[in-house]
Amino acid sequence: MKVCPKCGAQLDDNVAFCVNCGTALNAQPAPEAPAAPAAPEAPAAPAVPVAPVAPQPIPAAPVFDPTDHTAEFDPKDISDNKVVAMIVYLMGPIGIIIAALLSKESPYVGFHVRNELKISVCCILVALVMSLLIWTIIVPIVAGIALLVLVVIDIICFFQVCKGQAKEPAIIKNLKFLK
Repeated sequence: MKVCPKCGAQLDDNVAFCVNCGTALNAQPAPEAPAAPAAPEAPAAPAVPVAPVAPQPIPAAPVFDPTDHTAEFDPKDISDNKVVAMIVYLMGPIGIIIAALLSKESPYVGFHVRNELKISVCCILVALVMSLLIWTIIVPIVAGIALLVLVVIDIICFFQVCKGQAKEPAIIKNLKFLK
């Protein structure tokens, strides 16, 4: 029996390689080549401690929202007429009349009056179509959903006024009348 010089496994006498690790059993180790003469080493520079540099966050580019017109209005106008602009969205067509009487010189209120006027006109048109086609099944259901969407848009606009913003409402901004 042979013994593998590398892993120590017991092997048959007639095997040329270890079945466990693959070492050649009959081969003689090759003589090592003489080492090349070592070049003289240059003296190492003294180590200077370097503080780790934390990665700096890249500032995000400001996002431009073409539907946000808040910067176009005077902050004093916004703060003075915020309550009147809220009335517009709370009371619908009646709020439009009240706002037109109370703050006819305010561009901020005028912006919100135009948006509420668009929403009110859409509500009236949807209600008119629904009343004309009430005998169908689908049209009143779709019209009811459309009216619900318009009410949600009205609520969103109210909360934007609470924040002092002047953004065009979703869906309504695509209507080109009353610019």
